[in-house]
Amino acid sequence: MKNVFFVAFLFFSANVLAQEDKVQALGLYLENYEYPFEVNYINISNQAGAMPAGSPYQMAYMDVQPEQPNGETVMLLHGKNFNGAYWEETARALAKEGFRVIIPDQIGFGKSSKPVNFQYSFQQLALNTKALLDSLGVEKTAVLGHSMGGMLATRFALMFPERTTELVLENPIGLEDWKLKVPYRPVEWWYENELKKDYASIKNYQLQSYYDGQWKPAYDPWVNVLAGWTKNINYPLIAWNAALTYDMIFTQPVVYEFDQLEVPTLLIIGQRDRTALGKNLVSPEVRETLGNYPDLGKATARKIKNSKLVELNNVGHLPHIEAFDRFIEPLVTFLEEEK
Repeated sequence: MKNVFFVAFLFFSANVLAQEDKVQALGLYLENYEYPFEVNYINISNQAGAMPAGSPYQMAYMDVQPEQPNGETVMLLHGKNFNGAYWEETARALAKEGFRVIIPDQIGFGKSSKPVNFQYSFQQLALNTKALLDSLGVEKTAVLGHSMGGMLATRFALMFPERTTELVLENPIGLEDWKLKVPYRPVEWWYENELKKDYASIKNYQLQSYYDGQWKPAYDPWVNVLAGWTKNINYPLIAWNAALTYDMIFTQPVVYEFDQLEVPTLLIIGQRDRTALGKNLVSPEVRETLGNYPDLGKATARKIKNSKLVELNNVGHLPHIEAFDRFIEPLVTFLEEEK
């Protein structure tokens, strides 16, 4: 039996190494990584004093225009380990229904600037996102946030309810306050962990947390982007921004403010998701209590006035990637009903 497990381990290791060898080194701003729609940029002057000669940061975004507009806009906010490109199928489906779709890369992510010094907060990212809408002349929009983007979408809706027509939270993180159970680690600790990452560790994290051990080749691109960055000579700068955003996520929970939301809200929750920050820092007994999305989804829906909960059985952290048809149907129905 030991020989069987050893052979299986060797096969798995060889497969990972083979895949890692195929991963392309990616530019600091994903210059050699093609997005599905035209990419544009706006200048963000907030906190730009640390930049050379006070030059502004650049925030990348895609603006997908429908062939037959219905007059409504949806803004899609990416998660921490992702960028706007993973919204391609969602954006195409929404545009087909007549929605204009705006997809930003937040500062520190994707094709946007990677600052050396930046005070990350969800309030600051919400201000940057509002600046994007202002530059495009968009007065009101539905806001859909996934994972970390769910925390940002919630903060945006709390700060700018007059600009938010509907709020959609797809497996958002921040439904619990990890500080209550997980010991704090400084930014430097997160930074050192980021520097150690490689293809194997990135894939294993996503396999266990996002997909509950069930992997499909369709998930490979979202490992390859992160792994490609580790091969960039400027990866320490990417890792530093990742560490700063980990600290933002850990120290700035939105869980206590869900009852303050004023906009119609849809929660789409994959039930196999077990994502939680710091699970490796606690005992197995405590770890079992973290990232329980079936319970977290119900608890959050009870807190948010005028909310609807859609539970997707046998789906993990990324419903729009893992089970698109089951994700898009309730999303479009909700947006149409609330128009």
